[in-house]
Amino acid sequence: MEELSDSSVHLVVTSPPYPMVGIWDDFFRKESAESYDAMHSYLNQTWMEVKRVLVPGGIACVNIGDATRTKDGVFHLYPNHSRVIETFERLSLVTLPYILWKKPTTKPRYKGKGAFLGSGFLPPNAYVTLDMEYILIFRNGSLRTFEPKDPKRYRSKFTKKERDEWFSQVWTITGTRQTHWGLERRVAAFPEEIPRRLIRMFSIEGDLVLDPFLGSGTTLKAAMDLGRRFIGYERLEDFSGIIKERMGRDSERIVFQKPVCCGTGQRISSLATSLNDLAR
Repeated sequence: MEELSDSSVHLVVTSPPYPMVGIWDDFFRKESAESYDAMHSYLNQTWMEVKRVLVPGGIACVNIGDATRTKDGVFHLYPNHSRVIETFERLSLVTLPYILWKKPTTKPRYKGKGAFLGSGFLPPNAYVTLDMEYILIFRNGSLRTFEPKDPKRYRSKFTKKERDEWFSQVWTITGTRQTHWGLERRVAAFPEEIPRRLIRMFSIEGDLVLDPFLGSGTTLKAAMDLGRRFIGYERLEDFSGIIKERMGRDSERIVFQKPVCCGTGQRISSLATSLNDLAR
């Protein structure tokens, strides 16, 4: 992200491909504690850049779920959310209360099992289904400051109904499956309602929003619809066509640049940014 200046981003909203799910198979073939650590080390490079580019008082929202694997007959829980919290706290960001996103399953159940894991009807060997993900929220230092009666801030205010619903800890929102062939197993798509809420909650009109794991452009679309400037990164070039398809006529407002090398040395295959950024 070397093209981004220090303290230039007001809000980060992202849903990274979390460790020990299918997307990482191309990076780490061996399923073990060592590969789990290596995956988080890979993510940590991005979190360090997030710290650098956030303005004082800026917010980072990270949607991530825990994962389970059975290796050589032994069950393992991988608490991804706790690893991310540890990293952000080492970077001296303030951990704020998190949101639990409950995802109602739409998968059919076979013989009463479906999403349930283990022997669902026979104690004591069943175990709880992971049907929630975390939306972790961090602040870069102290509260962000504004001029008294800042007009953009007041235009961005939410209603009491929105305040009561959005600032409750559990959100029940149906998840989104990636429907493009060949990409489904490589991306954990989240519904547009999630970044839309987070952008409304933690930014004002004209703020710059960053998604370092852009995927199919969900955060991009929400940010542009809400009058925020936007920049995002995606290493899989395949997604540029999906983003253009999703944005429709608004795709003319998007610029794709490739290849770009970010400050951590990882190759970025596609950079999407609102044209409004280019004039600032």
